[in-house]
Amino acid sequence: MCASFFSLLGEHANGLWFPDSASTFSEESDSTYFMILWICVVFFIGILYPLVYFPLKYGKRKGEKATSRVRHHNLLEISWSVFPSFLLVVMFVRGSWGFLDHREPPAGAAEVGVTAISWGWSFNYGGGIISPELHVVKDEPTRLVMRSGDVLHSLFIPAFRVKRDVVPGRYSVLWFEPTMSSEKVSAEELAAAKARYKEEAPKERDTPVPFYQFAGFTEQGYKYYDLYCTEYCGRDHSMMQTVVVVHETREDFLKWREVADSIAEGELPADYGRKLYEQRNCVNCHSLDGTRKVGPSFQGLFGTKHAIAGGGEVTVDEEYVRESILNPQAKIVAGYEGQKMPSYKGQLNDEKIGYIIEFLKSQK
Repeated sequence: MCASFFSLLGEHANGLWFPDSASTFSEESDSTYFMILWICVVFFIGILYPLVYFPLKYGKRKGEKATSRVRHHNLLEISWSVFPSFLLVVMFVRGSWGFLDHREPPAGAAEVGVTAISWGWSFNYGGGIISPELHVVKDEPTRLVMRSGDVLHSLFIPAFRVKRDVVPGRYSVLWFEPTMSSEKVSAEELAAAKARYKEEAPKERDTPVPFYQFAGFTEQGYKYYDLYCTEYCGRDHSMMQTVVVVHETREDFLKWREVADSIAEGELPADYGRKLYEQRNCVNCHSLDGTRKVGPSFQGLFGTKHAIAGGGEVTVDEEYVRESILNPQAKIVAGYEGQKMPSYKGQLNDEKIGYIIEFLKSQK
């Protein structure tokens, strides 16, 4: 009864602090949080009141006779020890319900592979389709199988009330079931936003701010939920964020997959190569304006010669680009750490590598 009362209070305060409640975990998580919050508020007031009132009522001026002290009161001491213990048990039980629900994904849940690498996310949907955005289906449980390519990261989706560390050298599993789909803006609003972005796109650390942050929706026109890394992972930790799009139906999700994996009609190969550059998180390590990052800048890179680690020289041509994508440790440009570059063998075929090469050629 006590837990229900505090949960009821929490429902009315939920909108003050939390984002949308968009998964099956949200209600239980929020009600447990507010139950604990209001219990703490009651005890805070109950303790603060005598701390303020008693000194005012019983305080004596210097020289006045002190009031005699009661040294022991069995009923009082038992009450303030036993009653809070019951509340702690209630908190533990409520918390354990949510914890156990988060541990075991249901059978048949859709699976998405997640790779976290400084400083970006990569989501593998199978069939060679990889995107920096997480796309899921409403009312369908989704299981994320996560690994880190370098240091400790942590995946957090506030609207779903889920969070799990992504630890190097092991796989972490997180699951959820979305209950609210993402709205889609009109074609006119999407076109206008893309035109503004082309002219006004701001930069952060010499990198253009992603379209979704500029416009408030993705390049396909979907509004989204936020996904963050919540474990400090280095210089650009604050930029390690992306979007979660919840599709109303599986058919809509499959349409997105087709678009994500194909070159649009009339789209130039170099433009599609740029899309792959952004989708595969190359943007996090290779700038387009000459700025030095984890890897060499792509500005004017194609056709140039560079010294490689261990001695020798290499020309950045089609074969070198292909080799660097499939086997990045083979010929590392001198002055850079090649171990941060993941291999895309089995993820990018020669056709897509060709689009990336065309994109590199366009970066004069």
